[in-house]
Amino acid sequence: MSKILITSGPTRQYLDPVRFLSNASSGRMGCAIAAAAVRAGHEVTIISGPVEISYPPEARVVPVITTDDMLLAAEKLFPTHDGVIGVAAPCDYKPHRVSSSKIPKTGQPITLQLEETPDVIASLGRMKTPAQWIVGFALETDDPRFRALRKMEAKNCNLMILNAPSAIDSAENEVEIFNATGETLALLRGEKAKLGEEIFTMIEKNLITGGVGVPPASAYV
Repeated sequence: MSKILITSGPTRQYLDPVRFLSNASSGRMGCAIAAAAVRAGHEVTIISGPVEISYPPEARVVPVITTDDMLLAAEKLFPTHDGVIGVAAPCDYKPHRVSSSKIPKTGQPITLQLEETPDVIASLGRMKTPAQWIVGFALETDDPRFRALRKMEAKNCNLMILNAPSAIDSAENEVEIFNATGETLALLRGEKAKLGEEIFTMIEKNLITGGVGVPPASAYV
């Protein structure tokens, strides 16, 4: 049995007490992978942004709101887990200043100054030990494979899963799974519940059963 950490859902970055930046991530993909990991007998912890779904009751759920919250929880929990699956879609930007009161409408345009939020998976990649593994998710619109492979290297991931913007808040998804050498291990398509099982099977085969750093079976074909 492995101890697996999963990040899931969106995060929110508040502009004022009632308005925030976010995205339409539903948490369904993270939930499906968590359910597959639980069924396989692993101990699962989910760090989740605000979602309306219910995660498997067997999993421990750590609720967070902002990207900084998710990072703090992940950095605290990752050292006690064997690996992390970064399914979450954290908000990439936050306002430089947050208003303490509701921003009033004036009939005039307003200017927002935004700054980048920390990259959760990249941060875990820098603290990863040789015995641990990381699976990243990439959502790209331009040069998707190239950008996904660059992210995998930059974030020190063992596997990278590429999906399209159409996956956001959808019951279905289409993914391509790469290993650390850039080889495509699988092309999968279907409902997220079914994909979660198939994705976790690939993770288990390449990183858990085979062990970190062990080449996939296809490398010997």
